[in-house]
Amino acid sequence: MSTGTRAEPRAAADTLVDAGLLSLCRSALESYPGGMLIIDARDRPMMVGPRSDSLTAALDRAAAEETRCSSNASGLAPAPADGLPAAMPGPVRALAERARTDGVAVEEIVSLPGETGPAWFRLSLLPLECLEPDCQPGRLLVLARDVTLERTLRAALVDSRQRYKDFVEISTDFAWETGRDGAFVFVSPRGALGYPAQRLVATDPASLVAEYFGPGSIPFHAREPVEDVDVWLRAATGALACVRMSATPLYNAHGEWSGARGVGRDVTRERDRDAALARARNRERILAYITRAIRDEVNPTDMLATAAETLGRGLGATVCQVFRVPAAEDAERPPAGPGESAPAAADDDGERTPLTFVPGARWGDLGYMAAGPVLDRLRQRRGRLEVEIGDWSIMAAPTVYRHALNGAVVLWREVGRGPWSEDDRLLIGEIASQLGIALEQIANHESILRMSRTDPLTGLFNRRAFFGELERRYRRLERDRSPASLIYLDLDNFKVINDRSGHKAGDDLLLRLRDVLVGNTRPTDLVARLGGDEFAVWLEGADSGVAQAKAEMLVTAARALDDAAIAGDKPLSLSLGVAVHEAGSGETLAEMVARADAAMYAAKHTGKNAWHLAPPPGGGGHGGGGAAPDTRNTEVEA
Repeated sequence: MSTGTRAEPRAAADTLVDAGLLSLCRSALESYPGGMLIIDARDRPMMVGPRSDSLTAALDRAAAEETRCSSNASGLAPAPADGLPAAMPGPVRALAERARTDGVAVEEIVSLPGETGPAWFRLSLLPLECLEPDCQPGRLLVLARDVTLERTLRAALVDSRQRYKDFVEISTDFAWETGRDGAFVFVSPRGALGYPAQRLVATDPASLVAEYFGPGSIPFHAREPVEDVDVWLRAATGALACVRMSATPLYNAHGEWSGARGVGRDVTRERDRDAALARARNRERILAYITRAIRDEVNPTDMLATAAETLGRGLGATVCQVFRVPAAEDAERPPAGPGESAPAAADDDGERTPLTFVPGARWGDLGYMAAGPVLDRLRQRRGRLEVEIGDWSIMAAPTVYRHALNGAVVLWREVGRGPWSEDDRLLIGEIASQLGIALEQIANHESILRMSRTDPLTGLFNRRAFFGELERRYRRLERDRSPASLIYLDLDNFKVINDRSGHKAGDDLLLRLRDVLVGNTRPTDLVARLGGDEFAVWLEGADSGVAQAKAEMLVTAARALDDAAIAGDKPLSLSLGVAVHEAGSGETLAEMVARADAAMYAAKHTGKNAWHLAPPPGGGGHGGGGAAPDTRNTEVEA
């Protein structure tokens, strides 16, 4: 800034400066570390101190900026016409007006344009009193100190502190500090866990700790730095919250512990979410294992056994039982035990037809019959069931395929091991869905197997299945040297029934014959329809006497078929051929079958309605129910 004309000193001594009847010590002015000005009543500088370059430059820039903004701005003195310096910029003039009005010193920090940005000066304006009458009043002494660096550093410090404070508040739920007594001396303003900050101050944090399994003391009393340790704290609501903490100890100049500082973040939801994800992954792992085990097994029995074991182990059960609902063609079988009769289900006519739960597979030492009450209740609910029976906690779920019940899974666990969890409930539901599909696949497999091995009309073994099983048993006979007998039988005059009454009547007659054969044999015997009206019976362990008695019994029982058929002049009856296996004879199965077949035709040649015992290999034979038979294998009318 241009300083204008300096007043010449009135005395020769350099120790005084005359400023219009005002004398100042020159050494005092020159020793002032900042800028200095003396301005007149019109706010124009009369004198400039020796260290005022930065101040005058800033004042010049401010005045020039004001001039650019408006040549006639409010409060701006017009440009001087006398060649004297321009007046102070607006902020300085405002301070000068206050100082003159109040008659006291005024101090304020003012922003002026700097070379690279705002420059900040602490201005002190002091009114000067004239010593002579002709002195113009209103002069001011302006003292200035450049505080730009100080203010910039302070602003940077404040900004850094605010930034750090924001980071702490964003990254943590609360910050804290404890004192020498271990109590809180500071808690961040937001408080913690529902407690206001003022309530926590002076509180012993140990009273909030429910569980801590980390190293050393609790973080609030840390003697060494700790990072990311989990502490279970009691929230204001009484609930437990898991807080992840980092803390550092505080020591005074003498090395004595004086408290700790730290931050904490509530990770309860995060832990719950991680735990839920871990449980979901575990359920998926168990489900995938069971599904893979079911898929990899070919044998249906092994498939269900693997599923029962895997499910039992996966859910921590002591016993796991899998039950099936038999296919419709098996519905006539009696229940396997009490409690295993299935719920009634409506058929197409609105009637209630009983279903049956039958054992499928089991893992554990508890019998199937123990599940009877559980299955009864499961039928009523048709949903997941949890009950306690004695010392057992039981969870059961139905298995469903296409909205139809096709089985059930029952899990048993000792009551002392605790209740079933939500994860257990979810898992048994998912696995029950998979088992429903597996049980349907097993039922389809068995249905296909049954169709390939049984006669579609009578449900007896067909020719292929009968001889396949016969070969297996015959090999065992050779090893055990035990007896057995084979009966071939054929309906006499069956063609007459078909011709007179139709094939429906013929089918009904074959079914009645099936009932006769099944009703007069044991479960260990084999009964088969070889084709048409030709049947075969294998009597396991039967010697000649037993075989002949059985043949006579069948001939007698078959006479009732004639009463139902009303064949007229050609009565309906049975012709049987019996062949007995003798241990050590060396006879093959094919040879034994040929003997039985020949004996049957021999019975037909004797007048039918009779049985014939095939001679042993190389011997003669005899018949029953007629004259001595002709052993020729002659084709006769069926």
